[in-house]
Amino acid sequence: MNKLEIAYYKTKNIVKNLDHMESAVSFDIEQAITEAIAQARATCKEKGNHSSDCAVAWEIVEELQLQKFQQLMTTKRKTALEMYCEAHPEAVECRIYDV
Repeated sequence: MNKLEIAYYKTKNIVKNLDHMESAVSFDIEQAITEAIAQARATCKEKGNHSSDCAVAWEIVEELQLQKFQQLMTTKRKTALEMYCEAHPEAVECRIYDV
């Protein structure tokens, strides 16, 4: 197994694991994307831009970028009231009543 195949399988495992992580943003996916881009450039330089290894390397980059995008879209954004209540839990607007 060459370095590219090893990186591909590691990346596939990372992507699978990210699907199960609630706080995946804390995982340094930016670093994984940067490393995958560097690996893709090196692979394409070594094997040629039209090689299958080059194509696989860029597919890995695309998968990681897609995963990052999906994580950003699925994270719940807090409303202004929620942010205010976190900062001022004693405020009248933040009281929760049991009915």
